[in-house]
Amino acid sequence: MSEAIRDTAPIDPWLLAKLVCPVTRTPLRWDAAHGALLSDAAGLAFPVRDGVPVLVVREAVSVA
Repeated sequence: MSEAIRDTAPIDPWLLAKLVCPVTRTPLRWDAAHGALLSDAAGLAFPVRDGVPVLVVREAVSVA
């Protein structure tokens, strides 16, 4: 993975394409402004810690 991609999305693109929101089962997207994975459908931002997505609802932050 190139350094530019690593800086913008700390998750492998292959994995990111497979991740879904645990609430709505819709795709997640990387948002560099929040430094988190966003679920547009649920209005939640899921943190990424040490490159590992934390898809636990109680850890998510509302962005709506």
